[in-house]
Amino acid sequence: MAYRIKAKNVLLILLGSAILSFGLVYFNMENNLADGGFTGITLILYFIFAFNPAISNLLLNIPLFFIGWKILGKTTFIYTIIGTVGVSIFLEVFQRYPFISIPLHDDMTLAALFAGVFIGVGLGIVFRYGGTTGGVDIIAKLGFKYLGWSMGKTMFIFDAIVIASSLIYLNYREAMYTLLAVFVAAKVIDFIQQGAYSAKACFIISDSVSEIADTIMKEMDRGATLLKGQGSFTRSEREVLYCVVGRNELIRLKTLVEKIDPHAFVTVNDVQDVIGEGFTLDENKKPIGI
Repeated sequence: MAYRIKAKNVLLILLGSAILSFGLVYFNMENNLADGGFTGITLILYFIFAFNPAISNLLLNIPLFFIGWKILGKTTFIYTIIGTVGVSIFLEVFQRYPFISIPLHDDMTLAALFAGVFIGVGLGIVFRYGGTTGGVDIIAKLGFKYLGWSMGKTMFIFDAIVIASSLIYLNYREAMYTLLAVFVAAKVIDFIQQGAYSAKACFIISDSVSEIADTIMKEMDRGATLLKGQGSFTRSEREVLYCVVGRNELIRLKTLVEKIDPHAFVTVNDVQDVIGEGFTLDENKKPIGI
């Protein structure tokens, strides 16, 4: 098959679309909050003209599908259609069949936080599994190709215009809570995109790196890589050990290194996402937990 469509990706993109739509209906629309991007435009049309967001989302995105299908690539294009149509379907379902009541009119801080979390989680899942929800994502890629603008710059400008336009129906209080929701959503998207699992990368400089590496492999069942390094002052060559461990394994690693060489020089850096054996693959190169 020419298109590399995975059932898992499709299901997770639909899940992300459902979470996003839930947040829009139960937190943004219920509490008069705006949003950026094409989602923000659908909310403007809803609050001013009572236009159904499920329909306006499709109407706004259909022209962009014809413009951007070559830029997105075949697989991403299909995932984008799934994500966009999924959002519209779930928006309609949650509006037509409200199965829960979440009254937060007296606590707009909670409303903004929940709006940001649900939208961020939904979009983060969609992005992580190769899709988009159309709209500004396509415009950003067009701006990059034809104007040389970074995608971040294009998305920021577009979001700023949409949120500013939302002041037509927002009061200053709702506008401030909208900014809070947008900020939280952006942070949550980054968190999901970069990976919820945070590992630690360690560089170890020691005269006993071989012994340290053997001990790490034997006692921690972790691999390590020996890199060639050179001292800037002495110009002498020496080996540097590079090792990635789970956050909960860091103290154990430090203890092992200190036991072998108390004078070892160790630096520790955050790793947002890890792919490979010992983290996402087992010793037989099979996915872990899938």
